Amino acid sequence: MKKFGLATQIFVALILGISVGAVFHGNETAMAIMAPIGDIFIHLIKMIVVPIVIAALVVSIAGVGDMKKLGKLGGKTILYFEIVTTIAIAIGLLAANLFHPGSGLDTSNLEKSDISNYEETTKTAESQGFAESIVHIVPKNIFESMAQGDLLPIIFFSVLFGLGIAAIGEKGKPVLGFFEGVLEAMFWVTNQVMKFAPFGVFALIGVTVAKFGIATLIPLGKLVLVVYVTMVFFVFVVLGIIAKMSGTSIFVLLKVLKDELILAFTTASSEAVLPRLMDKMEKFGCPKSITSFVIPTGYTFNLDGSSIYQAIASLFVAQMYGINLSITQQITLLLVLMLTSKGMAGVPGASFVVILTTLGSMGLPLEGVAFIAGIDRILDMVRTAVNVVGNSLAAIVMSKWEGEFDQEKATDYVESFKQSNVA
Repeated sequence: MKKFGLATQIFVALILGISVGAVFHGNETAMAIMAPIGDIFIHLIKMIVVPIVIAALVVSIAGVGDMKKLGKLGGKTILYFEIVTTIAIAIGLLAANLFHPGSGLDTSNLEKSDISNYEETTKTAESQGFAESIVHIVPKNIFESMAQGDLLPIIFFSVLFGLGIAAIGEKGKPVLGFFEGVLEAMFWVTNQVMKFAPFGVFALIGVTVAKFGIATLIPLGKLVLVVYVTMVFFVFVVLGIIAKMSGTSIFVLLKVLKDELILAFTTASSEAVLPRLMDKMEKFGCPKSITSFVIPTGYTFNLDGSSIYQAIASLFVAQMYGINLSITQQITLLLVLMLTSKGMAGVPGASFVVILTTLGSMGLPLEGVAFIAGIDRILDMVRTAVNVVGNSLAAIVMSKWEGEFDQEKATDYVESFKQSNVA
């Protein structure tokens, strides 16, 4: 097994998972055997994310120690995220208008899924509003935020704590040394956890296929196709242009992130690749101070794949019920998605909650979402992979914008990649 790289192992696990899931479609015993293996892998991932984010941020911010510089980086980062996600939403709406994935769909043959949990979450999220979302960034109890894996309050605390360590000078050095040790140890733990990834992928895919069956895809095949084609267009054209403008190539970036993209795609979990993503972007020439701030923040504010999916899904539901939205209504939809997609980031089942909130605010039928719940996993896989590419590129763009990108380091890293692939 060691002869094969992680990407190959995960791909084999994906094929095996689909095959086993198809054979045991509807078999409760098979699902009960596979489910704990997938759950263990997701638990392992969630276990390592919070310590790595805290340690990486504290180490990098304490290293910078400049509040003004950090404020400038934060402002530029949020501006960049807002521009790119708005482009992503606009492209999603354009694709849905061009291809009409929901038009002429016979809903009588479609299986409805239970979305009551998401509707409850939506009510809670709606009652919060924009002001509460801003207040939520500041943790009232950092240990509570850590227990819930809530990244925004954790980032806020870690940045302040890092600045505090820098401010106290010599006295802060032992604390900084501790967090440097934690970071190194957690990267070692990450490497061990990744050895379990193929088993996790096999179980997660196997359970999904066994539960819903491949037949579920057929009536909604057009929606799946439109989402995948739009995502591919966005990565190679939009992100490709951004990469070119920042002096790199999207193809080089995809080659560097091959293992992480396959892992993100098969597990449908961005968290699964967060530690490795931060590590790789640093090796690619981005300074630790920028990487450890931009990437975790991007997991909340820069979800390009999710933005595209939410735009297409919202119009899909409207088309399914024969509701034509005017240009003005679609511009309103774009503005609503710009707000809801940011405010819901820390909410479980965030993409579903965003769509429900958006449909509700536009007066569109909420029950339409129940029809796509069965294929959500298939769509979640591609939007997760696109989110990963978008956040990696954001780290490069911000490093270049701050004039701190190490081009020599990037070239050496890409060369070492080519040599290892040849070997």
